Amino acid sequence: MVIVSYDISDDLIRSRFQRMLTKNGAIRLQYSVYEVINTKRVIDNIKLKITAYSKHFSADDSVVIFEVGNDSLIKFGNAIHRDTDIVFF
Repeated sequence: MVIVSYDISDDLIRSRFQRMLTKNGAIRLQYSVYEVINTKRVIDNIKLKITAYSKHFSADDSVVIFEVGNDSLIKFGNAIHRDTDIVFF
């Protein structure tokens, strides 16, 4: 599983980026935080697409990908669009 968090200032690029994530199986946890639970191939494909988007980013934009193993996941609270809770330490 990976968690993708982003801060993109341009509205058009940000909305296209959000659509790309959801079309590739990402689940929105918060406004700019998505969870991807899928095969390594799908996750690698998303990483390649993020790299392609990065050429459109300004100096203030960022995307952070957190790789999470099942043994490092601790859950608390409620996340948007989820029936399970999630917090990372």
